[in-house]
Amino acid sequence: MNHHITTPFGRRTLTAAQIRAQADVAACPDGVTVHKWTVFRNVAAARGRLGLNDRAVAVLDALLTFHPETVLRAGEGADLVVYPSNAALALRAHGIAEATLRRALAALVETGLIIRRDSPNGKRYVRRGQGGAVAQAFGFDLSPLISQSAKLADLADQVRAEALALRVARERFTLLRRDCIKLIVAIEDAQGASGAAGSLRTSYSSILGDLPRQPGRSDLNRASDALTTLAGELTILLIAHQEIAESNGSPDQDDRHLQNSNPEILEYEAAVDIGQKEAAAGHEGRAVQVEPEPMRGTYPLGLVIDACPDIADYARDGIRSLRDLADAANFVRSLLGISPDAWREARDVMGEDVAAVTMAAILQRVEGIKSPGGYLRALVERRRAGKFSLGPMLQALHRAKLAAAASGRRIQ
Repeated sequence: MNHHITTPFGRRTLTAAQIRAQADVAACPDGVTVHKWTVFRNVAAARGRLGLNDRAVAVLDALLTFHPETVLRAGEGADLVVYPSNAALALRAHGIAEATLRRALAALVETGLIIRRDSPNGKRYVRRGQGGAVAQAFGFDLSPLISQSAKLADLADQVRAEALALRVARERFTLLRRDCIKLIVAIEDAQGASGAAGSLRTSYSSILGDLPRQPGRSDLNRASDALTTLAGELTILLIAHQEIAESNGSPDQDDRHLQNSNPEILEYEAAVDIGQKEAAAGHEGRAVQVEPEPMRGTYPLGLVIDACPDIADYARDGIRSLRDLADAANFVRSLLGISPDAWREARDVMGEDVAAVTMAAILQRVEGIKSPGGYLRALVERRRAGKFSLGPMLQALHRAKLAAAASGRRIQ
């Protein structure tokens, strides 16, 4: 095969890409074979990387149909040159316009997928020798498809891998969107569209709003990571509400739970609805009236420590004041894995003293609480809605302590 550089006919210029394509063909060993339709599928897959549009790919498809063999073999010279007229080529390319055909051919040449082997007058034709064998052909040489087959396969594999990764990212993002919105709806059904649920819905909308109009894989992964975190927070909050719902019941039911000393049931949660609910009768048969939430200093510190003795183990020099109780509660908060934001919200909504007592109560029954942070957030929302009272909580803990003492067991 003649390996000298061939130049295009007429006013067409010889470009660096054309020279490089011819040099690659010259360096390709004779006898290398490729399946032409395998190479074509790789070109079609990698067309974006190659800078080709769909029309150019369709024209390459048409050019390959003019080669009679399925296998392309390096070193066959003129046998790898196809020489259809523009009219015949346009017809096989589904009738595209001639101007579009010319642009597509120019793109294929500039990309280095075909080589122009023009005749002296620019016409495409074949000259055959004895026996009908092709002696010389002028048209489009398909040899670069052989020399670049490995490169095209690598590009196609990269594009397919990226497409798969993008599809997986979209699927993950879609599933997380579905999970988050259904969790938000479930929480709103439980507590209404305010408070924590409202802020989490705002966070959900913000995550989606940050996405560009056509998000890429990195955009989707970043949004999915944020949705994963949000879904975790939603799950914790929903579980906490479920625990409260399961522990709620009539006062008589609360006393039965207390007598059984079941550590999984948080009895004091049943005493909600400020000023509307009476606590169950004590062990001496006396009924205790639930009172509205007291102001600072109304509950004796001794009553709090008697109901929640475990908090004293975390005070540096004992608990002699509400300030000591608040310091111990802040320390316990970190041990229980409750975030600073949740603790700050609890103090803002409940007040510092009530939040400290609530933390002491959570510590006292921590073994029956799956997520202290989510549980505290749920109590804050109930307090915000006017459905949580500190007095019945302390009374329930005190009765639980008496019940445990009567049965010879200590409540954990």
